Amino acid sequence: MRVINFNHIFDISIIFISMKNQNFQNPEKTIFYQIEKAIKQYRTMAQNNLNELGYSITINQVLMLIQIEDRPEISQVELSEFLFKDVASITRMTELLVKRGFLLRAENKDDRRKKDLKITDKGRVILKLAIPIIKKNRETALASIDPEEKEKLFKTLSKIILNTSK
Repeated sequence: MRVINFNHIFDISIIFISMKNQNFQNPEKTIFYQIEKAIKQYRTMAQNNLNELGYSITINQVLMLIQIEDRPEISQVELSEFLFKDVASITRMTELLVKRGFLLRAENKDDRRKKDLKITDKGRVILKLAIPIIKKNRETALASIDPEEKEKLFKTLSKIILNTSK
């Protein structure tokens, strides 16, 4: 004869009620869903605008070129942290940018395990064309948000980052 554990059933019902109260049924009502949706929508708009240049290059590739241009000593590990990508993805992006003539890769003189990355003239042309588009994308996304709202949002997001990095 099987005994029903009513405590277990009670625990499950409490969890279900808690989940229902925390918008698991309507994730679009959570701040995290809205953050994710805003990021995805922004990236879609930004990529569409970048595509108008006629070059087949991604936002992440442009951001990578910007970082290399601004910080020539940057490592692939640092690039991966900055772009929220794993090192293997950065390696693939680097390979593609080298093949397309936007980037040069050479052995580091001090450490043969490392590679030095340098933007080519063709890469600089892309940056010259892409940077105004990136600025326009940001202006478009933030158009109806006043400075106080931007500051408050930045502080709030910084708190979420701090809370989740403990």
